[in-house]
Amino acid sequence: MNTRVKYLAAALLLATPLSANAADLAVKAPPAPMPAAVYNWTGLYVGVNGGWGWGRQDPLNLIADRFDRASFDINGGMIGGTFGAQIQQGYIVLGLETDLDWANIKGSRVTLPTILGVPQPFTLDVNSKIEALGTARARAGVAMNNWLIYATGGAAFAKQTASATTIAGIPCGTFGVLPGCAESHWRPGLAVGGGAEWGFAPSWSAKVEYLYVAAMGTGASTDHFNVVRGGINYRFGGF
Repeated sequence: MNTRVKYLAAALLLATPLSANAADLAVKAPPAPMPAAVYNWTGLYVGVNGGWGWGRQDPLNLIADRFDRASFDINGGMIGGTFGAQIQQGYIVLGLETDLDWANIKGSRVTLPTILGVPQPFTLDVNSKIEALGTARARAGVAMNNWLIYATGGAAFAKQTASATTIAGIPCGTFGVLPGCAESHWRPGLAVGGGAEWGFAPSWSAKVEYLYVAAMGTGASTDHFNVVRGGINYRFGGF
């Protein structure tokens, strides 16, 4: 009998630490999850962009400043480069961006020019084109991790060209009537719009944006056009 009691006591002593260890394992808390990475929009960046533009241009007031307004429809593609800098503070992202695009936004029309409503003694086949577009704009946006929604606005500069060919009446180039048949100028203006940008890698992002551009011409002449374009940017870290 004493032998059985001794064996039972020894078994209880051995089982006690094992039970305590098992209880410790059962209540041990799981490791805390790693915090999710937060995307950082701060830094200098360069990129490429391309898209489509459409709107209205007055080529006659590019050739001469005496004709009544005669706006033509224009449309076409564009491609170019982007440079910018921005800083993120909490959810807010502020920055400056500039770009320069080669463009082929053009249109043509046969027209009878007028001065103060009086038809002139010639009919013209006029070609109108925006050859380049540059902007320098501020950007302000709200960051939602790797998504950035922004508004933008600033200065615009458009290189506009126009050429005319007489198809009836006094020929183009006639002194005192229509001395010039072609002109090309850089015209200043304003650009406003907005867009969305998606950071698909730590230093890379893709964007799509819309801009409304008003380029000032001669007198009351103002050319209006719209731009929708996409782009890819590479960012050089924070500063």
